[in-house]
Amino acid sequence: MKIDKGFGKMVKSRCDARPVKAYIMSDLLKKFDHDTRNDVVQVAVAIAGFYLGMFCLEYVDTEYSLWLTWFLMPVIVTFLLPAVIIVLIYISAIIFHLYRLYRMKVVDGVQPDWKQAARLAVCALWDAHGWLWHGYDIKGIENIPDGPFLVIYYHGALPIDMYYFIARMLLFKRRHIHTVADRFMFKIPGWATLLEGLCVIPGTVQTCASVLRSGNPLAISPGGVYEAQFGDHYYRLNWRNRIGFAKVAQEAKVPIVPMFTQNVREAFRTVGWLRGVWLRIYAAFRMPLAPVYGGFPVKLITHLGKPIPYDPELTPEQLQKKVATAIEELVEEHQRIPGSILQALMERIHEIPKKRKHIEVPVTNGKCQNGTLKDSPSEKAKVS
Repeated sequence: MKIDKGFGKMVKSRCDARPVKAYIMSDLLKKFDHDTRNDVVQVAVAIAGFYLGMFCLEYVDTEYSLWLTWFLMPVIVTFLLPAVIIVLIYISAIIFHLYRLYRMKVVDGVQPDWKQAARLAVCALWDAHGWLWHGYDIKGIENIPDGPFLVIYYHGALPIDMYYFIARMLLFKRRHIHTVADRFMFKIPGWATLLEGLCVIPGTVQTCASVLRSGNPLAISPGGVYEAQFGDHYYRLNWRNRIGFAKVAQEAKVPIVPMFTQNVREAFRTVGWLRGVWLRIYAAFRMPLAPVYGGFPVKLITHLGKPIPYDPELTPEQLQKKVATAIEELVEEHQRIPGSILQALMERIHEIPKKRKHIEVPVTNGKCQNGTLKDSPSEKAKVS
């Protein structure tokens, strides 16, 4: 049984109109004729292959696809660059695993504390990345107290500024900053050893206060993952009336150092579309699934404000207001509102002074207006 003449004429007429496609389809039909032995199967495969091939050649232009790939390459890269941070985190985890497994042969001859040796190696990796990619710098480091203290910071889409800050403090000041992270991070495969080695804890008021009472500095972002996922380049605080960090500071009787990193939202951002969907998913499962894009080599400068001393007369609500105001003042002083990726990139070459002007911020700190806490029921004693 052979392919009928009508079908052959149709193939010829379609191929005559498209010389390049004719060559491809001819080669395709020859292959089908060589590979198939059953006449019925041969006809069925030939017809199906013809229409499938003609559809692809009709609607998928190779040159157009290449041009579209080239045109969208910047967009693709902006979504791939955040994966570099994930790769660096896994490299850090591998370093800790290697030090744990080979500490008898590698570390004992240099330093008896293998975790400290691994920390220094990991911090060298992150400090090099911060210096090379973001020109990272710290201003106001003289505001760091000698004893234990609590760092309260604004949370970017990715907290890379905290990674760089921890690395710089450990390498050059020999001060290891303990940090509080969301519980979902402890469920990510391969991260447990890294988080343990870097003294990252899922904070409660009691555990955080005990870390501070032991003489260790601690960093907390009251906005946490919520602020990371749903903040924007207007740099409003999204603390949602959380006062757990204030209770920690009052219980441990330590000063609070406000911290803000300039252009942290220009380095990485979360997508604005489908915001309601990501918000519902986060409310239901506490999982940050809003896509992050960026990785732009913008200038990052961490600003440390004057320490807020322990005051037993302040209530947690009043202390929260005071810290929120201090961070908002750092934002007002050093950050352009709204943030601009282009200007942040230009600051790698030349620092552009910020124009002093008053900007009305409609909502800050969730339920706070410019640091003023509205009356609302106190929440559970959760840090972040």
